[in-house]
Amino acid sequence: MPRGDERAKLSAKVQDALARAQAERPSKGLIFDNAPESTLEEARADLARAVSRITHDLFSHRFGPLVGTITQTSVEAGLKSFETSIAQAKSDSTLIIQEFSERIFASKKGR
Repeated sequence: MPRGDERAKLSAKVQDALARAQAERPSKGLIFDNAPESTLEEARADLARAVSRITHDLFSHRFGPLVGTITQTSVEAGLKSFETSIAQAKSDSTLIIQEFSERIFASKKGR
């Protein structure tokens, strides 16, 4: 069984660890399971970085050390253009659906 001075020492160690953890401010998601959501830019950059690392590991010996960097910029540009295309397709499909629904419901009212 620990003596009184050992308890104080342990307590001081625990207090130091808690103080350090509070000072470092761990992610809320680790404690409360509600991590802040990353932005679209951050998610795009993370994905591009991951693809770049994989590409570098697989192909750097054959195509040179810059293959990862080139891949990262290409993936980011491709994702940006894909997002633009998806936004355009969403607005186009919304217009088409509205037009069809107006024609369908207008023809039923006319009967």
